[in-house]
Amino acid sequence: MGNEQPSNPQDDYKAKETKPQLGERWPHGGFRGGGGWISSDRVTSTYDLVEQMHFLYVRVVKARDLPPNPVTGSCDPYVEVKLGNYKGKTKHFDKKVNPEWKQVFAFSKEKIQSSIIEVFVRDREMVQRDDYLGKVVFDMNEVPTRVPPDSPLAPQWYRLEDRRGESKVRGEVMLAVWMGTQADEAFSEAWHADAALVQGEGVHSVRSKVYVSPKLWYLRVNIIEAQDVESLEKSQPPQVFVKAQVGKQVLKTKVCQTRTTNPFWNEDLLFVAAEPFEEQLVLTVECKAGPSKDEIAGRLVLPLNTFEKRLDHRPVHSRWFNLERFGFGVLEGDRRHERKFSTRIHLRACLEGGYHVLDESTMYISDQRPTARQLWKQPVGILEVGILSAQGLVPMKPKDGRKTTDAYCVAKYGLKWVRTRTILDSLSPKWNEQYTWEVYDPCTVITLGVFDNCHLGGNHENSGAGKDSRIGKVRLRLSTLETDRIYTMSYPLLVLQQSGVKKMGELQLAFRFTCLSLANIIYLYGHPLLPKMHYLHPFTVNQVDSLRYQAMNIVAVRLGRAEPPLHKEVVEYMLDVDSHMWSMRRSKANFFRIVSLFSGVISMSKWLGEVCKWKNPITTILVHLLFCILICYPELILPTMFLYMFLIGIWNYRSRPRHPPHMDTKLSWAEAVNSDELDEEFDTFPTSKPENTVKMRYDRLRSVAGRIQTVIGDMATQGERFQALLSWRDPRATSLFIVLCLIAAVILYVTPFKIIALVAALVYLRHPKFRSKMPSPPCNFFRRLPARADSML
Repeated sequence: MGNEQPSNPQDDYKAKETKPQLGERWPHGGFRGGGGWISSDRVTSTYDLVEQMHFLYVRVVKARDLPPNPVTGSCDPYVEVKLGNYKGKTKHFDKKVNPEWKQVFAFSKEKIQSSIIEVFVRDREMVQRDDYLGKVVFDMNEVPTRVPPDSPLAPQWYRLEDRRGESKVRGEVMLAVWMGTQADEAFSEAWHADAALVQGEGVHSVRSKVYVSPKLWYLRVNIIEAQDVESLEKSQPPQVFVKAQVGKQVLKTKVCQTRTTNPFWNEDLLFVAAEPFEEQLVLTVECKAGPSKDEIAGRLVLPLNTFEKRLDHRPVHSRWFNLERFGFGVLEGDRRHERKFSTRIHLRACLEGGYHVLDESTMYISDQRPTARQLWKQPVGILEVGILSAQGLVPMKPKDGRKTTDAYCVAKYGLKWVRTRTILDSLSPKWNEQYTWEVYDPCTVITLGVFDNCHLGGNHENSGAGKDSRIGKVRLRLSTLETDRIYTMSYPLLVLQQSGVKKMGELQLAFRFTCLSLANIIYLYGHPLLPKMHYLHPFTVNQVDSLRYQAMNIVAVRLGRAEPPLHKEVVEYMLDVDSHMWSMRRSKANFFRIVSLFSGVISMSKWLGEVCKWKNPITTILVHLLFCILICYPELILPTMFLYMFLIGIWNYRSRPRHPPHMDTKLSWAEAVNSDELDEEFDTFPTSKPENTVKMRYDRLRSVAGRIQTVIGDMATQGERFQALLSWRDPRATSLFIVLCLIAAVILYVTPFKIIALVAALVYLRHPKFRSKMPSPPCNFFRRLPARADSML
């Protein structure tokens, strides 16, 4: 049955609603007592969006007064915790009779096959078998249950017993043993019994972690002019330009058109920098010495901490800097002080705190806050996500002669990245971990990806050498979620491979968006999507693309330096690093998105044709009547249109989407794509074709076509936003719009049309003094509406 194909492949690619047992449930005999089960809707519950998993926790703190080895006179102690077939070991200490381990072991209750827990203290021997020092035994039926938010269980000293448990021996060990759930504070730091084979650095990579993106700034360097620039050729003045470098980012000014020793540019160069600032700004003034040869006239190195942090568009003071004369060595040490003058450069530089540094595609943006924390508004909601499990994952790598998967899930929203623990050797892993994010704008997207861990160490083949493999990705737009509703959904994990679209399994999620202030959310709909500096001093399209690419690289490098690292391939997949690349499939998909927008116009023309043909006489008579009324009273045209939109919005409420949208293979044109187009899409950039001429032309075509693809996608997005006005995909926006339609209809009914037309003309032709560079509230409202781009693969 497992290999049987579904009757309709499209159904296999759709999101499905599930009904898992969410919330905390405690058996009789727990700390909280009571009969039967404790209700799952307790106010104190913090893990109400996951299925509860029970674990036996053993905290090994320290030992004291351990007996030394009679031969060596020392003791190299470690602790072994044994529960049935599962064993966990602490690290050992050399020559220490009072060691401190402070380690926690977690054993899944589902896999417990023993009624006793044995804690052995042993002395490590290099040659012969490890020496036995003593043990402590616990009965599973006597282990207490801890229910958060109760305080952690206090560890106690236990005397060690001999092998038979008949008498006490020298030495004590401090332990705490209790039953708990994944809501326990010890869960994230615990060594899990099912990860016993993982060794070395891989131990850290199997635990759940929370990461924070580095704080990114835009560095604006305005290069104004330079003075006293000398070249090697004394016969004529130099042609000068400035090269600036921050880390791996290199930008150049244009070459000053006039040959002069005092060149002038007044050019802005933009970089991305991350706190803490580790790179420096390196400026070199260079002279054109030939068609492909430049000579360096001077150099300047400035730490980024020296620059002013600007929060708005106020002007920044410029400064003159003396350049370090290039070419002077140690032997010429004091000669530089003999010079009467030096080359100087005039700069105006600042760190921009009023912009949001884009490190992800604007179509799937998860955060729009400016860099400067003091410009942040209060959060308007809370997003809670329970990452439950995955089902039917595809085996990703070989192990012990068979194929298996070591899966973990990554979620990214705003500055916060989370990574679940890795479940080893399972095609149906259960994580049941819950995470929370503050929401500052509901018109944002959370991205979740599932990966196969290839950095485990131990007995895994090829582990630690390869890259973590992509299994699939899910996006959720918060504005499409109803407030305070718990969604329990199973999303197919779809990836596009060279063989075509493939389902890699299903990801089961539970999520809830809680509104803190409905008034603030409605207020946001009329305001710009990005901070106002993006509109007062906008970047060019090329600058946005380049800066986004640099920001993604910086985020990938910084998260790759965490412990455990969030590897570059994971960060790039989550941030859609290759979304701007040319693809025939994406271009076709965007084209047909535009074509589908005209279906409404086509159906309207068909309806008008039916009216003309008197297919329904009553409808035709009513249309004639309405037409006559509007001809006689033209002032009723606009209010009637708004009233109709209000009625259509109310009518569409019944058929509104009940679930947030998901990846649509048909919309993405992933099912009908041919092998040649897939080969082109998975081709490297630049292309791997051998012919130089073909390569040049082909790359040019892909670059141009990529821009066309983006423009077509933007056009499709605008049309889909019009559709979203009355479709209830964003319930709050549709509610707001139909209320405005009703108000507009009432106002237009009671106001003469001539006055409306006059006011509209005066507003449209108003003087530039009365105009603002900021987009109007209707434009802001429109840009916040959801489009079907969220469902694009």
